[in-house]
Amino acid sequence: MRILAIDCATERLSVACGDGREFACRDESAGQAHAERVLPRVREVLAETGWALGSLDAIAFGAGPGSFTGVRIACGVAQGLALGAGVPLVPVGTLEALAQEAWRTHGATAVLACLDARMREVYVASYARTGAAAWREIAAPAVAKPDALARPSGTPFGAGNGFLAWPALAARLGVAGVDAGLKPSARAVGEIAAPRIARGEVVAARDAHPLYVRHRVALTAVERAAGATL
Repeated sequence: MRILAIDCATERLSVACGDGREFACRDESAGQAHAERVLPRVREVLAETGWALGSLDAIAFGAGPGSFTGVRIACGVAQGLALGAGVPLVPVGTLEALAQEAWRTHGATAVLACLDARMREVYVASYARTGAAAWREIAAPAVAKPDALARPSGTPFGAGNGFLAWPALAARLGVAGVDAGLKPSARAVGEIAAPRIARGEVVAARDAHPLYVRHRVALTAVERAAGATL
């Protein structure tokens, strides 16, 4: 199986190309420069694997939630590449990819994934690992004020920078442990996508969409002046 994976949902740009188990990866802090850097990284991982775009089985992308601009870039680049190469797409949730990172890094099989959503909110979802490469969604991705989050059942592992932005959150939610430095990666996106591709769970480029969760796309002048970001 040949997969190209792209994730731009956070400040990190992540691109990977592999067979579902082994990947050539490029990960870097891109800030606001994802659009300028993503295609050169795509060319690099394709060159490392020796594969052409047209030989891929699918392109997977981090669909969100995350940075509005970032998830649009990942989706748009994936659509453009897929249309040109005639290959299908696999959208993968950003928070599920974060859970995959928690499993690979810490062996966590129950994960509360939490990313800083700015505007005093977090993106959050919870997952349980059900097999070699499958996650069951316990609580769907949502955006919420940290104080409004209910304590999850059980004691999942906490992953993501939402716990860094809100240091008291881990204790209040009773997580078993926390790694606030974890970020979703293209490798995780590709690992999750692999069994879906094998099952034929792909979409045409025109049918791929980001998962925003928060549908507000603009700030007021007062919010911009105060330094708020989406």
